[in-house]
Amino acid sequence: MNPDKKTIEVVAAIICDDEGRIFATQRGYGEWKDWWEFPGGKIEAGETPQQALQREIREELAAEIEVGKLLRTIDYDYPAFHLTMHCFLCRLKGNITLLEHEAAKWLAPSELTSVRWLPADIELIEDLKSL
Repeated sequence: MNPDKKTIEVVAAIICDDEGRIFATQRGYGEWKDWWEFPGGKIEAGETPQQALQREIREELAAEIEVGKLLRTIDYDYPAFHLTMHCFLCRLKGNITLLEHEAAKWLAPSELTSVRWLPADIELIEDLKSL
């Protein structure tokens, strides 16, 4: 890890349904537009990772989630910053409305490689295939 690089700490929701499918979202903006990711975002001051994840899912998907166990923390060096991403298994409560993303899909573990994931998210794909 480069000590001169800014570190951004985020949380990601690995939302699974009763059929074992995983929810993926497509970015609709910025440098990584059209790439796929797990929904989530930055942890704000005073928030636990779980509180941040619940807030971000309300903001991005107008949905409530039940945050389960921490699946994995990923550290990834993007060109402009270092990312620390805490990935939690989650369950959806109710319906989803896309507020920030271009598209979304429910993917079976065998379908996870059918979309172009953000580089930091790719590390998690192998783990998820064996869920």
